[in-house]
Amino acid sequence: MKKYILALDQGTTSSRSILFDQQGNIKSTKQLEFTQIFPEPGLVEHDPMEIWLTQLTTAKLAMSAIGAQADDIAAIGITNQRETTVVWNIETGMPIYNAIVWQDRRTSHMIDKLKKQGLEELFQQKTGLVLDAYFSGTKLKWILDNVSNARILANEGKLAFGTVDSWITWNLTNRREHVTDESNASRTLLFNIHTGQWDAELLKILDIPSNILPKIVPSSGIVGEASSGLFGKRIPIAGIAGDQQAATFGNLCLKPGMVKNTYGTGCFLLKNTGGKALQSKNKLLTTTGWQIDGKRNYCLEGSVFIAGAAVQWLRDGMKFIESSADVESLATSVDDNGGVYVVPAFSGLGAPHWDQYARGAIFGITRGTTQAHIARATLESIAFQVADVANAMRIDSGIDLTALRVDGGACKNNFLMQFQADILDCVVERPTCLELTGLGAAYLAGLAIGFWQSTEELEQVWQLDKEFIPNMSKDTREDLLGNCQQAIGRSLSWEK
Repeated sequence: MKKYILALDQGTTSSRSILFDQQGNIKSTKQLEFTQIFPEPGLVEHDPMEIWLTQLTTAKLAMSAIGAQADDIAAIGITNQRETTVVWNIETGMPIYNAIVWQDRRTSHMIDKLKKQGLEELFQQKTGLVLDAYFSGTKLKWILDNVSNARILANEGKLAFGTVDSWITWNLTNRREHVTDESNASRTLLFNIHTGQWDAELLKILDIPSNILPKIVPSSGIVGEASSGLFGKRIPIAGIAGDQQAATFGNLCLKPGMVKNTYGTGCFLLKNTGGKALQSKNKLLTTTGWQIDGKRNYCLEGSVFIAGAAVQWLRDGMKFIESSADVESLATSVDDNGGVYVVPAFSGLGAPHWDQYARGAIFGITRGTTQAHIARATLESIAFQVADVANAMRIDSGIDLTALRVDGGACKNNFLMQFQADILDCVVERPTCLELTGLGAAYLAGLAIGFWQSTEELEQVWQLDKEFIPNMSKDTREDLLGNCQQAIGRSLSWEK
């Protein structure tokens, strides 16, 4: 009897591997951070080989921690940071450049040019995305245009492009499978979310040869096998989904109208819209949630670029705290923010502003401002950004938010969760298992091979840890939101 699903959760700052049992319990988990490369302000890169090696190492460590063998693993599910772009030589197996991370802004001027050509509406209609340097397409074009011999090698059929899921799968299968699923493909600016295919017109606009693109496969289904040389025996790879779509699935937001937010490096609010691709009028994204058994499930998404990364900044940049967990006690050592508002636009602002030239700022500082006020304002800034997205989502859908399911490291922070409930004026539901990204990947893989028989079986597994009930007056809420909007307004277009 196979005992576990192995979820490979490749994130922005770390690689994590988790073994889940049939009850959805975590039996083992291992995590390794990897190097963040900042060549210049606004540029963010990763070493693809370090990504692969840390991911493989954590998988082996997670298995060995409980004595699990390949025979114990029913399947592997993969989830990943989504827009990060890798290009590699298929003959050597080596990347031709560092992975360009989703946070990277080097293609902002390329985006400006596309906008001046009047192409925003075309891209939005076909891809569901706004034109922004956030997505993979212009990153890929930059590599092809700027790395020596890249276009020559591409034209010779010697290069492969992929988001991180593709890179991990290619290495797991010993270079046999060059694939991605629709949830990741839908984040590239190259994929038509209505046809489920790479779009020839968009490829032509960005001058990207189709031969370097991965094959598109279902989010749940066997797509290959991990090489026996890695784990001793072959293990089926049966689930692939971008991290936020995986978290939506892991939160069991499977019915239209259900909403989740993941508090990771960034924040990502997703609303299930079922089989309907709802086009936003408020700069939200329409994205494929997952594709299973030929059925495509769409989501409406708002992306907040900086969330947990703001706490990391307090820790590493400002040296206010020794560990990220310390921020809650520092923030709650004062009764309020002291009139301080933080705009953590370190990489521009995402939804609903989509201002790639916005930059971070702190407003309202007085002689009485302390580290605690800035820490509290930083946590509050995360909730404010989520509220911005939630409001846009409400306007687009015409439906008020009544409950928000949450996951990710920062949702362990009780102050942040209560403030989020207060500022949204809705219930926040935190499940017992917070590794919902990995759990979603496990669910997708497990359903494909019969480890779980149905989503109804999964719903019996999901457990609530704590419910946060809003407890803030309307006047206070409106004052806080108004001041926050004033601060954001002064941060827009800072570098332009």
